[in-house]
Order: sequence, then C-alpha cells, then structure tokens
Amino acid sequence: MLETSARLLRLLSLLQTTRDWTGSELADKLAVSTRTVRNDVERLRTLGYPVHATRGAVGGYRLGAGAALPPLLLDDEEAVAVTLGLRTAAGGSIAGIEEASLRALAKLEQVLPSRLRRRVNAVAAYTVRVPDGGTSPTVDSEVLGTLAALCRDHERLRFDYRDHSGASTVRTVEPYRLVNWGRRWYLVAWDTERADWRTFRVDRLTPRIPTGPRFAPRELPDADVAAYVSRRVSAAAWRYRARVLVRAPAAVVAERITAAVGTVEEVDADTCVLDTGADAVETLGVYLGMLGVDFEVDGPPELVAHLRELAGRYGRATG
Repeated sequence: MLETSARLLRLLSLLQTTRDWTGSELADKLAVSTRTVRNDVERLRTLGYPVHATRGAVGGYRLGAGAALPPLLLDDEEAVAVTLGLRTAAGGSIAGIEEASLRALAKLEQVLPSRLRRRVNAVAAYTVRVPDGGTSPTVDSEVLGTLAALCRDHERLRFDYRDHSGASTVRTVEPYRLVNWGRRWYLVAWDTERADWRTFRVDRLTPRIPTGPRFAPRELPDADVAAYVSRRVSAAAWRYRARVLVRAPAAVVAERITAAVGTVEEVDADTCVLDTGADAVETLGVYLGMLGVDFEVDGPPELVAHLRELAGRYGRATG
C-alpha cells in the first residue's frame, strides 16, 4: 500500500508539469506497466484530480482544471518561492488579500519540511523592509481584478479619477495593460476623449459599472510597456528637465541608462541627444557623470551652475 501511495504521488507530480504524457512514457518513469498507469490514473480521478486522456497515436494524459482545487505537489524550490511570495503579498500594495495570504501562508508553513522552513525563516529573519511611513498607496484587489478582466476582454471603461492635486474627472478609456512599478500600479489605456495614450494610477481611479462596449485593440504605444510607463511616470515628476548633446552613438548611451533616466535620440552615427530630468540637479549630475563620455549642456541654468561647481571641486581634488 505504501508503494502504491508513493507511486501515485510520483505520477501526480509528473502530470502537474505542463505537457502531455503518453501511457508508455509514464510507465517508463514509474517502472510499471501501462495497465498499472491506467489504474493509477483512475485512482487519481476518484480523489478529485481531473486527469484528461486523449486517444490516438499522439494521445496521452494531462492534468486539467477541475471544479475544486485538489492538493498540489510542490518541489523544494517551488515551495520556497510560493512561501516567500505569500509573505510579500501579505505586506504588499494590494488591499484585500492580506488575510487570505496569511491563511495560505500558515497552511503552507505548517507542512513545510524542517529543512525548507529553516531556509524560509532565514530569509524572513535577515531581510529588512524599509518602512514607508504609511505613504505608499494600496490598490483594491477587486478593482485590480476588474481592470485585468477588461484588458483581457477589450471592454471600455468609465471611471472617476483623482489627479495629484485631488481634482476629480470622469474618463472613458480602452484599457490595455496593468503595470506594477515598485508599490504602485498603473493602467495603460487609450483615452477616447483625448485621442491619445494615457497612464493612470490605479489607486486613484474608481470604476463605473457596468462597463463596455467592446473595442478593437490598437497597437500599443511601445513594445516594452514597462519602459513606457517608467518614462511617463518619471517625466511627470521631474522638476528639472534637460536635453543633453552626448558625443557617443545612441546605442552606447542607451545601454548605460535605464528608462527612468530618460530617452535617447540619435543625431548621427557618433552623436545623440539624451532627454532626461530629475527632481534635483544633483541627480542629473550623477546621471551625466555615469555616462562615461563627453557631453554638452546649455540648460537649465541650475544644472549648468551645478556642473561648473562639480568641475571646480573635482579639479581641486586632484591638485
């Protein structure tokens, strides 16, 4: 009986991979006959596991989705990853899932082998989270789920939106993607009234129900949606902006910056323009210093003055 139970667990572990298994393949893996495999598959079905079978030369077995969630088998790395993910979710930026995350975490940690529990507890004990002082926004899990479904089903959305000053407007958009940047969530959508792409903070919007109608999908404004949001969000918060002529090919400069720093425009084979910005000229000085190539700056005046001060300081430092 013990041998049969162990074999069933091994069979279940194989079926949980995202592929089809032929009866002969499973028989080889389990060192049993194909008849035993068929019997074991029936046992799993009686336990609530929806094992689907297809006939023919390329037929096989696959574990499908059922009406209820049966027990899952996780290997060591999967168990650690799920446990750490649940701990992060319990203190994350999505409101409404903290309690569910803690319940699932308690169940999982209860059955973790001691060797894995030690690994997970070590990460928890020696990881320090920087407190945000309660200023980081949280997103309602139901709102997030609603937006994701609208992106999937290509349905229009009307919502009330509060901007950074607290002013409220009603927007009508075609939603396309949700982007998680740090502890904030953003919706990338086509604003039908402004006929342009817009990025919205999810914690500042309140959907109006019902939604619809459906829309024909457009081409996204950038193949890298995360980089697109990063540029838009950064630019909106910049206090100082600068267009810097850089004496290097655009490809070289693009490799040395992130999307949050700015964008690069090619001038010719050996020159490009870096459109950048930051909330402080000191930050801009760091960005430019890390390029490692010659550049020319003619504004803003605060940045020019800061770079002159840096030049004098570095000159004095070298005697």
